[in-house]
Amino acid sequence: MTALLRYQSGLLLRSQRWPAPLLLYAVFIGVGVQAAEPVLDALGFAAAALLPVTAWTVRICLTQEPPAARNVVAAAAGRNRAHLAALLTGTAWPVLPGTAAVLIVTAVSDRRGIAAPAAAATGLLAALACALTGAAVGALASRPFLKAPGWSLAALVLGSLLAFVTTGSPAKHAMTVLTAGARAGTAVPPWAALAGALLLAAGAAFLACRATARLE
Repeated sequence: MTALLRYQSGLLLRSQRWPAPLLLYAVFIGVGVQAAEPVLDALGFAAAALLPVTAWTVRICLTQEPPAARNVVAAAAGRNRAHLAALLTGTAWPVLPGTAAVLIVTAVSDRRGIAAPAAAATGLLAALACALTGAAVGALASRPFLKAPGWSLAALVLGSLLAFVTTGSPAKHAMTVLTAGARAGTAVPPWAALAGALLLAAGAAFLACRATARLE
């Protein structure tokens, strides 16, 4: 699996497709987060912006290989493992700028009596919950379920929006926890949201890998 992850990461970094979601995230943070605003509100925005960015990056990783190269990798390592490596790569890379954003936002925002480590830990957990939810959206809105680019992108946008408004969504729960914490002036780590996001992402990855073995 390590070799597959290096392979997928190399493809992503050499491509001309990864700057777009990174730039989108930078624009979200630059426009939506203001210095000296309440830290939990700012962290909630930084975490929420990570969801569509992760979904987009996952889709990039799932579609970046030419069919011939994908078949060679599948023959050598197994189609399930190859697909899982692409999913993991697309999920892991957005977490890096997300972590940096959480740390920067914590440093420049108004903490109002909330300790910096507590705020940062809360923001990181919320960011992970949103990233994993976005990974699930990306896994279900791309191959092998949707191969046509137009339908795939439409499902990606719709899925990202639904993740913020659907009852039971880990991302929505994480935002609710941060909003309640901001009103109470207390940083409450969204552990339940992170656990739900892990289950959701694992379930989506399982379905995607099984479908890949059957449909491709």
